[in-house]
Amino acid sequence: MVTLQLRQLSAPPGQRLLIQDLSWGDFENILAELGDKRSARLLFSHGVLEIITPLPEHEVDKEILGDMVKIMLEAQGQDFECFGSTTFKKKEKGIGLEPDQCFYIQNHLTMRGKRRVNLTEDPPPDLALEIDVTSATPLDIYASLGVPEVWIYEQGKLSIYCLHSTQYQPVSMSPTFPNLPIIDLVADVMSQSQAIGRSPALRSFRTTLQSFLS
Repeated sequence: MVTLQLRQLSAPPGQRLLIQDLSWGDFENILAELGDKRSARLLFSHGVLEIITPLPEHEVDKEILGDMVKIMLEAQGQDFECFGSTTFKKKEKGIGLEPDQCFYIQNHLTMRGKRRVNLTEDPPPDLALEIDVTSATPLDIYASLGVPEVWIYEQGKLSIYCLHSTQYQPVSMSPTFPNLPIIDLVADVMSQSQAIGRSPALRSFRTTLQSFLS
């Protein structure tokens, strides 16, 4: 039998690698072996580890959507902490995932200055963003982590989900931005970014945003 280290394995962008029958200790060891400086995203659920290598379209859309959230929060004068693709895990539930982007908003004071997250002591992020290109977002795992709001961008459309009890319900308006037509704004900016470029699209978005907030 040939034993390979995970660093010896590679997958082309857009591919998924599944490793089954892992213990929680195995998952922790894999996280340590792969380290933080990697482009791949990890998803662990009940003994199965999924390693996803994102496509360029995934990364471009992720950055634009994340920038939009930051612009809107700042325009509202709302303090926040951005935790990017931090690994969130719960040993007692046997789950772990890394969002494409996430924010602490209501709980920003609790997380200010922190460089590590421990969900046995810390709250989950208030808002998580996911770009679905090659795989579907595991809302059941997000529910187990207790993330109040999840945005999923897929095939040119944004869907917003809010956690009610133990399940997510789709909503038309974001409770984080109750006065903004988020779904339409995201569609416009994403379309403009392809036509005129990311920076001009975001500059135009700032102008549009002021008209709503004034």
